Amino acid sequence: MIRSGGEPIPAGRVADGRGPTRFRERFLQGEPVGTGVRKPILSSWQRCRSLGLSPDQSDLPFREDIDPDSRIIRAAVPVLDRLQARFAGSAMNICVADASGTVLLRRFGEPSLARSLPAIQSVPGFVFAEQVAGTNGIGLALAERQLIRVYGAEHFAERSQGSACRALPVRDPLSGRIEGVLCFGYPRSADDAALAAVIRKAAGAIERRLLGQSSARERALLRAYLAARTVAAPPRGIGVDELALELHPHDRAILMDRAAELISRAQRAAVEVSLPAGRQVTLVSRPMTSASGVEGIAIEAVLHGRAPHEPFAFPHRMDQPRGFPAEPAAVPLSAGPVADSGVAASGRPRRPTMPGYLPDVTFGRIVPSGEGATTDGADGGDGATGDHLDSPPPARGLVMVGEPGVGTYAVAARRRLELLTEASARIGTTLDVRRTAQELAETAVPRLADFVTIDLPEAVLHGEESTDPRGDLCRAVVHGIRDDAPFIPVGKRADYGPATPHLRCLTTGQAVLEPDLNVAAGWLAHDPEHTERLLGHVHSLIAVPLVARGVVLGVVAFYRAQEQNPAPFGDDDRSLAQELATRAALSIDNARRYTRERTMVLALQRSLLPHGLPDQDAVEVAHRYLPAESDVGGDWYDVIPLSGARVGLFVGDVVGHGILSAATMGRLRTAARSFAELDFPPDEVLIQLDNLVGRLDREEPAADGVGIVGATCLYAIYDPTTQQCTMARAGHPPPALVHPDGTVSFPDLPAGPPLGLGGLPFEAAEIELPQGSQLVLYTDGLIEDRNRDVDVVLDQLRGALAHPERAPEETCQAVLDTVAPAHPCDDIALLVARTRALDPRRIATWDLPADPARVSDVRAAALRQLADWGLDEAAFAAELMLSELVTNAIRHGAGPIRVRLLHDRGLICEVSDTSNTAPHLRRAASTDEGGRGLFLVAQLAQSWGTRYKPQGKVIWAECGLAGV
Repeated sequence: MIRSGGEPIPAGRVADGRGPTRFRERFLQGEPVGTGVRKPILSSWQRCRSLGLSPDQSDLPFREDIDPDSRIIRAAVPVLDRLQARFAGSAMNICVADASGTVLLRRFGEPSLARSLPAIQSVPGFVFAEQVAGTNGIGLALAERQLIRVYGAEHFAERSQGSACRALPVRDPLSGRIEGVLCFGYPRSADDAALAAVIRKAAGAIERRLLGQSSARERALLRAYLAARTVAAPPRGIGVDELALELHPHDRAILMDRAAELISRAQRAAVEVSLPAGRQVTLVSRPMTSASGVEGIAIEAVLHGRAPHEPFAFPHRMDQPRGFPAEPAAVPLSAGPVADSGVAASGRPRRPTMPGYLPDVTFGRIVPSGEGATTDGADGGDGATGDHLDSPPPARGLVMVGEPGVGTYAVAARRRLELLTEASARIGTTLDVRRTAQELAETAVPRLADFVTIDLPEAVLHGEESTDPRGDLCRAVVHGIRDDAPFIPVGKRADYGPATPHLRCLTTGQAVLEPDLNVAAGWLAHDPEHTERLLGHVHSLIAVPLVARGVVLGVVAFYRAQEQNPAPFGDDDRSLAQELATRAALSIDNARRYTRERTMVLALQRSLLPHGLPDQDAVEVAHRYLPAESDVGGDWYDVIPLSGARVGLFVGDVVGHGILSAATMGRLRTAARSFAELDFPPDEVLIQLDNLVGRLDREEPAADGVGIVGATCLYAIYDPTTQQCTMARAGHPPPALVHPDGTVSFPDLPAGPPLGLGGLPFEAAEIELPQGSQLVLYTDGLIEDRNRDVDVVLDQLRGALAHPERAPEETCQAVLDTVAPAHPCDDIALLVARTRALDPRRIATWDLPADPARVSDVRAAALRQLADWGLDEAAFAAELMLSELVTNAIRHGAGPIRVRLLHDRGLICEVSDTSNTAPHLRRAASTDEGGRGLFLVAQLAQSWGTRYKPQGKVIWAECGLAGV
């Protein structure tokens, strides 16, 4: 056996209880059914159960009001006759049902089969809609609106277990509306995969005959128009091709669109159409009736400014088309189609039109109307053309003939194309998941739907793929023409039953159409109380899955309200909704992927920034980091305690955005911290960073050979003992300085080149920062914006900082609130440091010559100072460290020598001299007489080191005061 998709399936009833029979029995017993049942069949079973249908039910509704002359019957009879001849002698039964599931025609391959079948299968009139007959071919084809195959136990009713069927909806090619269903029924053993091609071909033949019926009506209208115009026409005419030569194709399209709109209105009217070239054309719509009673509209164009006798540059005349009565040679027809409704000027039906697209329509014929010809009894002088008795009559000719309903289809198709074009521009303007979903809803309302709801899994909103997209839905968007509809509010969980259209579309991956929600069993049964309230506002639904690149992103539901749009959704609407959802899903998936990558980069960025501020007393610090809306960059900052109670302040910016910039920022910050802790001065630190960036460029070159790394940086060192700040910058904006009196200035520091250029010097500048001053470091994202002038922004920054009484935290927030752009396109790093000064009473300094005899004097003076500070417990360690450091300076350095004690968070001992030789810690051998001094210092101190000055060096050691 073969599935409809081509894969084998087991038979319906088998001895060992396998296959569809076993799954059906499990389903009827309320047990869960796995993947052994096809999705359309399982959905139909669930709807049948929600309706309370019984598998043993045999009674079906019967209708006696069948119209034997309906369009579908007239189109299907010849096709069914041919099918009956093809399947002659077989157990095949062929039927055609209308759009409500009522059987209209029956044919049998073996005539005797009609006598052996139950009445419900042998005569027309019985209704096989799913809601009354359960799962069957006709009902399921109408529910799923596509080719359906139901086999054996897949039928819900017991009476159909021994048969199989294939059913296919038959559509009106003009409107796309389902007119009926063609169904093949046969014993299970006669199933054949080739029947799918046969039923498609037969349904296509019925659809062509439906189109032919429309063409015949339009031909009748054209005959009526030609007959009326021929009587009044003079012996000359103007061919349509001659007029077309004077019109740009865009102008012709404008006239054809307006003509279709006039036909759809079904009213007598005259409309002035202004073409882009400045020409004016009047379109006149005239009601008319054919001899057979077909009512329609003829649209004529009145071309001002040209008399009928004026020659055209390219006259072109066509032969008389077939199918029309002979007419005088002076009244030619063009070869193009006349109307938008399925009839060409030649009298032959045009090709069917795909739903959702405008058919090919052009001008018909141009006939002068100077004699005041009339159509359907109307006079030609309706006053709409602007003709005057003393001027030649304008050229007037036929543009389009059609029925109002057909014009409505053409206008609707054009509007669908316009909506898709608009959707391409409106959906996906940002990389925000919620905003993209909102744009989909705003595009669809009210041109397609009156209300739109969109449900997305929580994981998708956070940029991830959902592990359970069918059970983790959250309402993300509710948008409509009103706000009073009782939909699930945004942010709430959306739970759907297995038979609801929302879950069915997620399961099948296809849009699900429910034209009438009042009979949508699965939707009604899921939450009767909520659906009853909702039915007071909506009446028709299309549920479409949001799927992109194989990832299920959510579901969008389009609703129509009765008072605004009483017409239910159709298949054209479903196709349009599917197209909108597909386009939006790609944009939502792009936004989801961007959100995920941005989250990853932001997490990396934040992990590489300082997690907390170090303990130090030199400055009071506050900081902010604000990532860009569009992407994450490489902005960074750092606060580094240095020797001598000093502090280093960094702010930097890596060029570019994304994970590469964030990773590069981490490498630069790590290197900058290492260079700073080596006590390099600011300009030397920038030199080292410049070399590092150059190495990164050489190690990781871009594909085009251009450097991939660039950065700016500003480094400041503040010394609370002298209240001096030394700064250097590499292409970075200068800092802002807030003086204690509220004056704000931007120090004129040497700019320096950006990092990575190599070979260029950096200069440091030293400024005095009185106690209570605020040093504000920031990146260019704070002041540089394509929509703002830098000078204006700097004035705003100056105003925000001119409040010295504010704490650094308050200053940070004020700057972001006042100066930062509302939607930053670049990262912003902000660092505010309020300076403090070390109390001079906590500083002790001694100058001495390079004389070993003076070491004891220094030790004694230091002990007295420590006693004054109350640090007697630290005296022993400090005495030993000073003794060793001073002795080393006298022996290996050069005088004069300065000793300084600093009482900060710890006790800092410093010994400076004018020599540039660096001490080295080593392990002395047992036979060495010296070499143990620095080892002893390292054991007694928490930390020690060397920093260089312009003249000489400083050896320092710090011991903690936790126990003091």
